[in-house]
Amino acid sequence: MTSYEHILTAVDLSPAAESVIKQAKELADLYAADLRIIHVVEYQPPIGIDFDPIPAPDWLLDEKQLVTNSTKSLAKLLDKLDLSNIPTTIIAGTPKHEILKEAKQRNIQLLVVGSHGRHGIGRLLGSTADALLHNAPCDVLAVRIT
Repeated sequence: MTSYEHILTAVDLSPAAESVIKQAKELADLYAADLRIIHVVEYQPPIGIDFDPIPAPDWLLDEKQLVTNSTKSLAKLLDKLDLSNIPTTIIAGTPKHEILKEAKQRNIQLLVVGSHGRHGIGRLLGSTADALLHNAPCDVLAVRIT
């Protein structure tokens, strides 16, 4: 059995993030591994009919504000779980690319993600979890979210 020293868990800050973090923490404790959490803010500006960006009205949040809000939300969740000492990375970008980049840069040996277990057309369209499963430089645990 593989022993993991560096575990990364990717969360989307949905209600299911709590169970994914708990599972990752249990594994980190089991293996006495370092645990880090990543959240990627995927900001997509509005697109016009001919695929040109539409000037955003003042009431839309900018990318930096979305990262700030996500940082606060993740800190609140970790406080709730009494895990505020876990290091986090919160970045804007495309989730699968940023998570894979983080895993490679930090020599992660296990990536823990949530998976909704989609089938049929949802599976054909792809998901972040599916992309990570097939492209990660390490083992991947997909925690089933019901």
